[in-house]
Amino acid sequence: MKRLIFGVFLAICWCANALNAQDIALKTNLLYWSSTTPNLGMEFGLGKHSTFNIAGGYNPWTLDKDSNKKLKHWMVMPEYRYWLCERFNGHFFGVNTGYVYYNVSGIRIPFRSKSTKDHRYQGWATGAGISYGYSWLLGKRWNIEANIGIGYVYTKFDQYDCATCGAFKASRHKHYFGPTNAGISLIY
Repeated sequence: MKRLIFGVFLAICWCANALNAQDIALKTNLLYWSSTTPNLGMEFGLGKHSTFNIAGGYNPWTLDKDSNKKLKHWMVMPEYRYWLCERFNGHFFGVNTGYVYYNVSGIRIPFRSKSTKDHRYQGWATGAGISYGYSWLLGKRWNIEANIGIGYVYTKFDQYDCATCGAFKASRHKHYFGPTNAGISLIY
């Protein structure tokens, strides 16, 4: 984990030193905001058809204190993108990885069993995947982007019997293959 964060930090520093302001985009994923998660991303131009995107989100809130309903987590996802036309415009394909630390209870998670609504889970996950997206120019400095990705995720977590009681049940791990990211992002 520390190596991943350090590697991402070095990549950002290297990109930031090698680029001009017009080669950097700031973005936020509007779909991610629908889960009450503030998020921010930066994308750096690397070449005529390539960029490096890094996105992160942090959700510190308990949604309902009485039922312990929460989707607390922090996440970082770096991605290399290859653009078919020109960077920041049109179709792109990406290769990504990521890391998330989470504490979830009382919420039904898509693509998971309904037990996520009845139990509390606390742990971490990492993985890798591929993505496809398209970016539309809205104006001189504004874009909107849609993307979707699939991949593999490994997660290790502690499971608790119910969302509110806090009784430890077991430590587990899982392997997952399927949808890993989706977004509609506003870009400056």
